[in-house]
Amino acid sequence: MQRRFRLSRSEDFKRVRRTGKSYAHPLVVLVAQASETHKQIRIGVAAGKTSGTAVHRNRAKRILREAIRPLIPSIASGWDLILIARPALVNATLTDARAALTNLLKRANLLPVGESPNEPRRTVISPARLLP
Repeated sequence: MQRRFRLSRSEDFKRVRRTGKSYAHPLVVLVAQASETHKQIRIGVAAGKTSGTAVHRNRAKRILREAIRPLIPSIASGWDLILIARPALVNATLTDARAALTNLLKRANLLPVGESPNEPRRTVISPARLLP
């Protein structure tokens, strides 16, 4: 995840956790709060000690970062998000994590309803580009 999309300051994490709306899934919890100062989306990733050892927590955070990466362009801007890994995420696949995040983002109205992580994006090619 690029640095400009990261939520990294402790005060920002506390503000989002305290005043944000949370959405739960068996693999991950999403906490969303409208940003007061930033126009782009910022995402923080956390894994508590209930997720297991440091190796398991780091694996869960890597899975979440990779699962959210292709969805970032589709997410509504102007929001601060925190993704909190649950213990079951350690044994989940990337596909399971991406489906869980898509579900949560749709429930939070941050992702267009027609957007699907498994469906390739369709690009419109101009007919003029097809001619030699």
